[in-house]
Amino acid sequence: LVGSEMCIRDRPQRPGLPGGDGAQLRPVPLPGELRGSMSEKCYGLLGRRLGHSWSVPIHQALGREGYRLFELEPEALGDFLRREDVGGLNVTIPYKRDVMRFCDAIDPAAEAIGSVNTLVRREGKLAGYNTDIDGFLYMLRRAGISLKGKNVVILGSGGASLTAQAAAKREGAREIAVVSRSGPDNYETLPDRHGGAEVLINTTPVGMWPHMDGAPVDLRRLPGLTDVADVIYNPGRTDLLLQAEALGLRHAGGLSMLVHQAKRAEELFFDKPIPDGETEAITARLWREMTNLVLVGMPGSGKTTVGKLLAERSGKPFVDLDGEIARRAGMSIPEMFASQGEGPFRQLEHEVLTEACAKSGQIIATGGGAVLREENRAAMRRTGRVYRLRRRLEDLPTEGRPLSQAGRLEEMERLRDPLYAAAADREIWNVNSPAEAAGEIWRDFYE
Repeated sequence: LVGSEMCIRDRPQRPGLPGGDGAQLRPVPLPGELRGSMSEKCYGLLGRRLGHSWSVPIHQALGREGYRLFELEPEALGDFLRREDVGGLNVTIPYKRDVMRFCDAIDPAAEAIGSVNTLVRREGKLAGYNTDIDGFLYMLRRAGISLKGKNVVILGSGGASLTAQAAAKREGAREIAVVSRSGPDNYETLPDRHGGAEVLINTTPVGMWPHMDGAPVDLRRLPGLTDVADVIYNPGRTDLLLQAEALGLRHAGGLSMLVHQAKRAEELFFDKPIPDGETEAITARLWREMTNLVLVGMPGSGKTTVGKLLAERSGKPFVDLDGEIARRAGMSIPEMFASQGEGPFRQLEHEVLTEACAKSGQIIATGGGAVLREENRAAMRRTGRVYRLRRRLEDLPTEGRPLSQAGRLEEMERLRDPLYAAAADREIWNVNSPAEAAGEIWRDFYE
């Protein structure tokens, strides 16, 4: 970190969403010489690798326009934390425990948890807090998940696990088991040792972007489960949460936890309360901005047309998967079917769809057969809200559609109907006009 680092003045701004009406403060350059009387203070997130972080837009929405990311190697940690211009920091992997030795004071709750995720400098002294537990409990309450009197299993033994353990104790859990890759309580022995688990909490990175495939456990091995929580926020629905949803269990993802702990940190930065309504407003805004809107349905159901209308309405980029497949293959889809057959097409379709769904904030129109592979359906649902477009069979065009031209539309719909149902969050009939269907989808997505 050098003298060209940018900080913001040490005073709160009006809460506002990114791009909204929050007051703008002009960033000022950090002088090369640190002075004890500096009025400019730095606020941001401290970690080692922060390319995946959503903290900047969250804190900007809370009014911290100059909030920034500070990526440091371990050997630079001490010098940075001794800087007098540090006003407040959030702390993430791998420094939640390491920063404790640099604190002049640590909040008893953070001391009990054994990790600090928020640092505040007051009168030259660095104080450590843990707001993760506030966010964690908010996430559970929001989903209607109670730990009181419950048999709780926590997956993972890192810093997030310490938070979950402290929360379970505070809320009066009957039993608390921590499961990791080794030791007597491991993933293989989980069903035998803790088959009566009622609440499962994942604090591991399994299923987190960019490696979103897979879940740490198969929930079917724990038949007594009623609730599942996953602290991961990207993707919005991990494979663990998708299975919980399919099994009808109460479930919660980590986005509201992330936002609420940030709100609590801002309260500590400036010793000023912020209404919980800000957590809800920012969570909703982030969800709308980051979540893909995915269209599935029979060939000719209007996915491309409706998708383009949604892109115009929302400002989100539009992705036509069939068009991208043709571009990559260097030929049209009918030509690909004629020269290579359906197998190579489906493999390329899977690759293109997986790449598209790994990104966020898009309108994605899939091909009619994209739901045939289970891994495709999972990829859509992890990062998107999925809509099935429907039309009457007699209204489906067949020109330029190899499988539709084979005269098998009724059989195709019969075989694909349960797959469309498994993929979709909502079904929309595209009967009167594409504009009407697009409007109905957008209203549902926004609400």
